[in-house]
Amino acid sequence: MSIRVKDAAALLGVSDDTVRRWIDAGTLVAGKDESGRKVIDGEVLAEFAREHATPPPDPLGTGSSARNRFVGLVTKVTTDKVMAEVQMQCGPFTVVSLMSSTSAAELGLAPGKVAVAMVKATTVVVETPGGTS
Repeated sequence: MSIRVKDAAALLGVSDDTVRRWIDAGTLVAGKDESGRKVIDGEVLAEFAREHATPPPDPLGTGSSARNRFVGLVTKVTTDKVMAEVQMQCGPFTVVSLMSSTSAAELGLAPGKVAVAMVKATTVVVETPGGTS
């Protein structure tokens, strides 16, 4: 699968110009499609993304069996007597957690607090655009 520069940039969270600079510098390998536009092979882009991922430092500094850890900023906490909805911005992604109001209070969760969302699930749904290809 070939991915256009603008789409690669969106997936990597950078500008089109940054992707073009990486291509020009030889950091990211690209080819051309039938229209002469620069494209990146999907497997090449996936490897590049893995090798160049720079997550923010984990403020907890503890070990965990959860591999899906998202450092982020708490942006909203909505509570009632029993439950709390905590929204976090983790890079370009919003993560929402439901927990007891007591847990949210004990953790001191409030807008502006840095926290780590850990996801350990037996079910993760993966979808692809446009069907089965």
